[in-house]
Amino acid sequence: MDSLAGTQTYYEEADSRRKRKRLIIAVVLIALVLVAAWAAFSAFKGGDAAAGADGAAAAGAPSVTVMVPGRVSVEAVISANGTIAARREMPVGVAGEGGQVVRVLVEPGQWVGAGQTLAIIDRSVQTQQAAGLAASIRVAQADANLAQAELERAEALVGRGFISKADMDRRRATRDAANARVSVAQAQYREAQARTGRLSIVAPAAGLVLTRNVEPGQIVSSGSGVLFRMARGGEMEMMAQMAEADLQRVSVGTRATVTPVGTALQIAGQVWQVSPVINAETRQGMVRIAVPYSSAMRPGGFADARLVSGSSEAPLLPESAVQSGVDGNFVLVVDNKDVIQRRPIKVGEVTDSGVSIASGLTGQERVVVLAGAFLNPGDKVKPVMQKSSQ
Repeated sequence: MDSLAGTQTYYEEADSRRKRKRLIIAVVLIALVLVAAWAAFSAFKGGDAAAGADGAAAAGAPSVTVMVPGRVSVEAVISANGTIAARREMPVGVAGEGGQVVRVLVEPGQWVGAGQTLAIIDRSVQTQQAAGLAASIRVAQADANLAQAELERAEALVGRGFISKADMDRRRATRDAANARVSVAQAQYREAQARTGRLSIVAPAAGLVLTRNVEPGQIVSSGSGVLFRMARGGEMEMMAQMAEADLQRVSVGTRATVTPVGTALQIAGQVWQVSPVINAETRQGMVRIAVPYSSAMRPGGFADARLVSGSSEAPLLPESAVQSGVDGNFVLVVDNKDVIQRRPIKVGEVTDSGVSIASGLTGQERVVVLAGAFLNPGDKVKPVMQKSSQ
């Protein structure tokens, strides 16, 4: 080989050796790249298979609406119904002798003041009687004046011996009798005036006229019964019948909201009397709720009442979240692994806002709101938090 150094053949062989070495290095590098690519592909394929399995499991889990109820103030409400009546009803009739009604001055639904005349009874006879008694007073007074004058003249003569002491005593007695007759006549006159005044039927107190049972021309007397009915001050009440158990939760001063039938009014009132007895047949008692005057509150009508007997802190759920079974009421909750769990509960007050939970929940659980009937304990779910309504 050395003998060929510097020759053309030498340089050709050296160049060939360099090409073979480069080829071998290139083949080795390509092999390494292929091995690395195969390893990466295998790892990627295994990870993708695992992710696909997890994704398939997640995709198969149903979405359910849940809520965290927390704890809110819940009012204990008792519902009742009953009849509307005047709180203090005043029957008005004839207080005097009576007679023929001349005029009726009021109508039902009218407000009147204390002492206001409701109806007038004919008093022509009583007026003449009173006039005669007034004249008798004047006659008696004239006799009394004459007797007094004669007594004074006699006293002036008694000192001269013209009038005896016995005669003076008689004159004094005459004077005293005349004065007494004046007093009797005056008393009779005042009595006649009082009788005449009682012929007017008047309101015993200010209030609202409820009924009128008299017409002009009618003959009335003390036995005619009630001619007018009034509500003193226009005050009304609702007489609500309540179950014995509910009656124990109500006391004087309990707030109430009264709604007359056929209206959407909500009239605020409060209990002013609770019946001390229970009806042995119906097992109910009477609660009387005082309410202010309203044109919708008509005595004899029907009304509903909602009484607030207290309040407490408790979780509040919509009715759709509470389910019932053979063991009682329960709800479904989602645990921290998104698995359905069944939770027994005790239901408290049921209001328009929802159902309060007396026991069984702390208020921090994720409670299934909808589709609970299609789920079973142990099911894997995808919880979706309910949006606030506020």
